Amino acid sequence: NNNKMQLMTPLMRLTLPRTATENEVMRSVMEVNEDSKVHGLIVQLPLDSINTINTERIINTVAPEKDMDGLTSINAGKLARGDLGDCFIPCTPNGCMELIKQTGVSLAGKRAVVIGRSKIVGAPMHDLLLWNHATVTTCHSKTADLVSEVGKADILVTGIGKPEMVRGEWLKDGAVVIDCGINTITDSSRPNGKRLVGDVHYDSAKDKAAFITPVPGGVGPMTVAMLMQNTVLSAKHFLQAQEPGKWNINYTQLNLQRPLKLNAFACVRQPSQGPTFGIKGGAAGGGYSQVIPMEEFNLHLTGDIHAITAANNLVAATIDARMFHEATQSDKALFNRLVPFTGGQRKFSPVQINRLEKLGIKKTDPSTLTEEEITHFVRLDIDPESITWQRVLDTNDRFLRKITIGQSPTEKGFTRTAQFDITVASEIMAVLALTTSLADMKEKLAKMVVATSRSGQPVTAEDLGVCGALTVLMRDAIKPNLMQTLEGNPVFVHAAPFANIAHGNSSILADKIALKLVGPQGFVVTEAGFGADIGMEKFFNIKCRYSGLKPHVVVLAATVRALKMHGGGPTVSLRITLLYCIRKQVENAQLFGVPVVVAVNAFKTDTKAELDLICKLAKAAGAFDAVHCSHWADGGTGAVDLARAVQKAADLPSSFKFLYGIEVKKKKNVWITLIIAQKIYGADDIELLPEAQHKVDLYSKQGFAGLPICMAKTHLSLSHDAEKKGVPTGFVLPIRDIRASVGVGFLYPLVGTMPTIPGLPTRPCFYDIDLDTESGEVLGLF
Repeated sequence: NNNKMQLMTPLMRLTLPRTATENEVMRSVMEVNEDSKVHGLIVQLPLDSINTINTERIINTVAPEKDMDGLTSINAGKLARGDLGDCFIPCTPNGCMELIKQTGVSLAGKRAVVIGRSKIVGAPMHDLLLWNHATVTTCHSKTADLVSEVGKADILVTGIGKPEMVRGEWLKDGAVVIDCGINTITDSSRPNGKRLVGDVHYDSAKDKAAFITPVPGGVGPMTVAMLMQNTVLSAKHFLQAQEPGKWNINYTQLNLQRPLKLNAFACVRQPSQGPTFGIKGGAAGGGYSQVIPMEEFNLHLTGDIHAITAANNLVAATIDARMFHEATQSDKALFNRLVPFTGGQRKFSPVQINRLEKLGIKKTDPSTLTEEEITHFVRLDIDPESITWQRVLDTNDRFLRKITIGQSPTEKGFTRTAQFDITVASEIMAVLALTTSLADMKEKLAKMVVATSRSGQPVTAEDLGVCGALTVLMRDAIKPNLMQTLEGNPVFVHAAPFANIAHGNSSILADKIALKLVGPQGFVVTEAGFGADIGMEKFFNIKCRYSGLKPHVVVLAATVRALKMHGGGPTVSLRITLLYCIRKQVENAQLFGVPVVVAVNAFKTDTKAELDLICKLAKAAGAFDAVHCSHWADGGTGAVDLARAVQKAADLPSSFKFLYGIEVKKKKNVWITLIIAQKIYGADDIELLPEAQHKVDLYSKQGFAGLPICMAKTHLSLSHDAEKKGVPTGFVLPIRDIRASVGVGFLYPLVGTMPTIPGLPTRPCFYDIDLDTESGEVLGLF
């Protein structure tokens, strides 16, 4: 079409105006490239566009795997090299080859002449004939003694665009002639005064050639057929790419490597900058077993945590601003500002329509609301004492655990007590980790409960009108970050909830994508934060419940140092104490019906006797296997025995089950909390302090009592008291408060004095962190 620019696919035709710029055309091509529903793409440009648009640049913008014309430099290069099975072949030359094939004439050893050297016909035709074992000569308008060259041809293909240039008397008797030329000549006998002819004079050639294509219509239909064949081939390639299979990875070679040649993907959380600069340091692993690049992993990475900080604090700012405006304005003034005149009319935004529907107001025209309906619409009437949504910061700062906000004179005396949480404890972080799609994330963000109205109704992010903006802030964070180990194994790094004050697991999306990539025989190792009594329990009861995934094996990590600490001292002399520690966590895992493999991570200070003792006791406690691991020092080689044990355990029958089921969920949340406290922690009972009891009653009235439980508890002990090591018994677990993370779908009891933002130690890790300003190398980060 000489008047329009077109991008055509089997599913749609995208027509651009003739005035479209080169960049606009490229942008449209790239959008189609990224559309997984489209498998083929053709770009048609006006004939005179060569003066304003770089056609080569446009052609090479097309993704090679969608290049139905086979004209990109990548496809052309593969064809020139003879990689015919790994490229798309231009449709007209491919059609010519099909026509030659149908004549029954073998190309092997034949002399072929191609007249014309265009990138569309002549050049690829030469390559196709060559790789099909013909002896090929390419001619053009400057070729000396063209008549002689044509006379030698067993196969003649023309695409030079000169009407009837080749005469019949030039041909070798019995030649096969494929005429791709479509030209016009003057013909007074035709109504339009023109007639279509080829590059070959048909009337003089038809009796001399054994086979000859007519013009018009000789090659064109076959060209279209080859175009459709390329489209089908592209779709097949796409489907094949989605099928799981063995990965073709060039693994980085370390000394002593003995790979198992199994597809394996790791899914881990992104570290928070709180512990990175606080007491624990980073979380990339260590030695020869770590995720790289370590500096990016431990710091900002792609900014997911910053996005959550921004989104969380937007909600917090909205809550206080809304209370301020409701307290200082009339209903009419609020309505006029919430639904302003724009273009001469008032119009509700979509999120406001949702609020009206929630209120039972079936109206979409702002002018039809009654005064009573306006009051209900504009006033959330938040009870300041009921606000559970806190501001967040990804830094350890104990002095933000309780603050007063609104002290500036501009806030007109509207002060209240508030606090900060660390970002990774935000409900938005939990939403990211437990979401399954953009639409699901938007729905979860909308349902987040931030406070209660004075009439006892839950107030949500959707009521505040902020859920759409939150989704925009989180639109990139939903994508898992792909990294690798030192040996080149793939790792998804996504989401960062702490295990002690959040649910402590990487994202459902990362797990599901990884499972698809490894295939049915592959393995996905997904992280549940320490310790097993909190991270593992929440993995099973929360993450598995919402993802629908059923784990095959629990790998329980243990160290001599940790067991010594829980055993009461630096020496491992009391086997009974060690046995209790190991047995309790193995039993916890077995409550969920999943086989347990204990990985005993070896340090250079450990003795073989100590490692052997732990393995022996772990097996006695019921573990399927227990294995020494030296991957810190030896890389993958040091975990081969562990991998084999996991592989064997994964073949066992699975009887996965939740700790508490539907019949318990229908009861009050206090009973779920009691089950976790007794069965996982070993408590005799729980104690609901006054604020927690109030929340139990409130959430029961609001319909949230049946949600799963996410305990906020110290990771330093099975109990609420960090000083109680080993396997304490006979204690009562105090619950001081309960928060409702309704959007993501769990209740959040605060156990004992557990803070929701850590503090800095006397000597934080940042003392050792620095930057070499000459090389740019980060120093001291681990």
